[in-house]
Formats: sequence, C-alpha cells, structure tokens
Amino acid sequence: MTLPKFTTGRILALLLLLVAIAGAVWYFAIRKPGDAARFHTAAAETGDLTEVISANGTINPVRVVNVGSQVSGTVQKLYADYNDKVTAGQVLLELDPQLFKARLAQSEGALANARAQAALSQANAARAGQLRRQDFISQQDYETALATARSQAAQVASAQAAADQDRANLGFSIIRAPVSGVIISRAVDIGQTVAASFQTPTLFTIAQDLTEMQIEALVAEADVARVQLGQKVSFTVDAYGNRPFAGTVSQVRLNPTTQQNVVTFTVIVAVPNPDGALLPGMTVNASFLVRQYDDVLLVPNSAMSWKPAGWNRQQQPKPLPDEARLPGYGTTIFVLGPGGEPEPRRIRVGAADNDMSVVLGGQLKAGEKVITGDVKPAESARPGGPPPG
Repeated sequence: MTLPKFTTGRILALLLLLVAIAGAVWYFAIRKPGDAARFHTAAAETGDLTEVISANGTINPVRVVNVGSQVSGTVQKLYADYNDKVTAGQVLLELDPQLFKARLAQSEGALANARAQAALSQANAARAGQLRRQDFISQQDYETALATARSQAAQVASAQAAADQDRANLGFSIIRAPVSGVIISRAVDIGQTVAASFQTPTLFTIAQDLTEMQIEALVAEADVARVQLGQKVSFTVDAYGNRPFAGTVSQVRLNPTTQQNVVTFTVIVAVPNPDGALLPGMTVNASFLVRQYDDVLLVPNSAMSWKPAGWNRQQQPKPLPDEARLPGYGTTIFVLGPGGEPEPRRIRVGAADNDMSVVLGGQLKAGEKVITGDVKPAESARPGGPPPG
C-alpha cells in the first residue's frame, strides 16, 4: 500500500485550516464575555452644523377676498366655477330678480303718488299766500297750508330713498367679482337659496395672486425670540417629497395662540410661487435658519445622555480656571480611554440639530472616541461583535 505524498503547499494549507478552526473555537466558546466591546462609540470630529428652528404651517395666498351677498334670493344663473380666472367687475352669479323688481315697482309708484301730493300741496300753499296778502284767510290757515306743503315734500324724499334702496337691492342680486384673481372656492349652486338675514354668506373665495404665497407657521414661544424679519426659511411639502423650497420671514404676529397650555406665535413667511407648484392649504415642514457653523468640533447628542453605572455629579471633572465662570460648562460626556474604560470630559455645548451638538470649549479633542451607549448582551454575542458606532 502506497501512502499519499504531501507537498509543502498542502501542508501549509492544512496548518492554516487548523489555526482558523482553533480561532473560531476560542471566539465562540473559550473567550470571556468581558473581552467583547462594551460600548457604542463615535469619533468627535470637526464639521459643519446649521442651527435651525423647526415649525409646521399652512400655505395660503397672500390676499384672499370672500365674495358674499347683501340680499337673499335663489341662485338663477351661475357664471363662474373653481379655478376660473376672473377680472374685477365680472358677473359671477345672478339671483332671481322677480321679487326685487316687484319691490322697485311698488316703491316707484309710491314715489309718483308722493310727488303728485307734493305738487298739489305746493299749489295750495301758493294760493293761500295770495289770499293771505288780500286778507281773505287767517294767518293760521296760511301757515297750515305751508306746513302741508313741507310735509308732502318730506314724503317725496322718503319715497325717493325707498325707491333708491329697492333699485340698489335689484343691482345687488347680480354678484360681481370685487377684484381680479382666481376662484379657489365656490359655496353655492344653481337653485340654492342664499339667506343674508343675520350675516353675509360667503359665495366665492378669490385669491388675487397665486404666484406669491405665504406660510402661516406656528413657532413655539421658546423659539420665537430667535425669529427675525428677513430671516431665510427652507421648507418642504408632502406633495413634492424632498424638493426644497425657500422663503423669508415677513411678519411675526404678536397675538399668541394657546392650545392645551402650549403657547405658539404665528410667523408669516413670504414665498415666491412662479410655477404654481404650491397650492393653498398645503402643509409645510419649515426650518428657520438661525446660524451656520463651519469647521467646528461636533459631538453626538446621545453622548450627553449616557452615564456609567454608579456615576454621580461629585465625580465629574472640574473646569479649568479660565473656564469656571463661563456658562454651559455643566455638561459631562465620556470617552473611551486607552484601557477600554470610560473617562469623563467636561465640555461647553452650543447649538444643536437633531443629531449633533457644537462643542464651544472644554476638555474634548477631535478624534477621541465618545461613548454613546452600552452594547446589549445580544449584540455582544453576535458574530463579529457589535455594530460600529
């Protein structure tokens, strides 16, 4: 029987295989749990950060005109609909004019009767004046004739006012556009009765110019002091995903709004809309640009909330003499020391966004591994160890 011959290459491959098997056995069975990484870390690095104020709001036209009716009636003709462009003075709808015409005819008849009575009274007063000069009637009869003439003249003025009112109501039965713009709302239809007894009903809503819009953003009272006129604002709307839009702050309204003990202020943001992409009523996620930080030391926000077990404030490091009186040096974070143990660092934190904070000073250096959390036992036992960072 002939034994197989082993070359040098085969022997080397066999040795490497044995070493790999031994390493795997040690990793999964022999090694101690404490040998695995115990913390999630992230490097403190320099970078850029934008300090913003987040707020939600609604897009509306800059100027909206509600078209109503001063008289009641039934809609007989309708000349405008949603999204129609109208000009000032254009007829939008007509109410049934029959009742208005009847009232006008009645008032004009009363006016004619009053004018006839006034003419007769005036003639009687003139004749009474001639008779009085000839002493054929008493002074009392003459003054009575004059008073009757004046009363009839007043009746003519009253009848004329009633006729003018009925004529105006007939004109009000034709609803016209007060301004030029686009109709964004219509609240009536043919055959519908319009009642204007106690308040003016809104029939149409006209936006004067949809190429210039505004955002009515609700800003929390804690952030409103950092909002300034002319401040740049970037925002997105759900209809266009991540497409960015821009605007500027044009007004900070002083009237607060309180809902469930939460106080907010309405901030008006002017927004150009040349392509008509932004529509009235869209919900906005706005970010007010407060300040831009370039090439600054950044630390993860999660690092400031992590503390090792048994840690207390008496153990935190003292600030340097020149930093003792500066505000903001009460933040303690932990970095991964050379021996794998957490070491405290006292820092001064400035502006922040959703993920990172600016380090304005303190005992942290760029490149140090900042501890952001503990590694769970399940992560530690995972092949390859815990995920990075």
